[in-house]
Amino acid sequence: QEQLVESGGGLVQPGDSLRLSCAASGFSLYYYAIAWFRQAPGKEREGIACTSDADSATYYRDSMKGRFTISSDYAKNTVYLQMNDLKPEDTAVYYCAAEVGVCDYSNFVLPAYYDYWGQGTQVTVSS
Repeated sequence: QEQLVESGGGLVQPGDSLRLSCAASGFSLYYYAIAWFRQAPGKEREGIACTSDADSATYYRDSMKGRFTISSDYAKNTVYLQMNDLKPEDTAVYYCAAEVGVCDYSNFVLPAYYDYWGQGTQVTVSS
């Protein structure tokens, strides 16, 4: 059974960094597009970035470029999201998602593009 498990969230202060992990079980991430999303209270789920090893593609939502970095370790079957200079508006539940194939530049920020989701990890940025 395919499963994604996020970890690494927590309570941090503005300006801090966090690295989130998305570990897959039941399937190899190599054959999938893996994306990170976030959802703040009362807001829609927002796509952050997508990576797919099969075509070496990595895409970011324009507003997320610079502070967020997606990376992968396929030996560990894990994808990461490095977040730097965190701000209170980054407070949200962060999810990873997977879809068979490669990242689609036109659709990678759309939740409906992905079939598999983790349970999410809470990130709270507050002083």
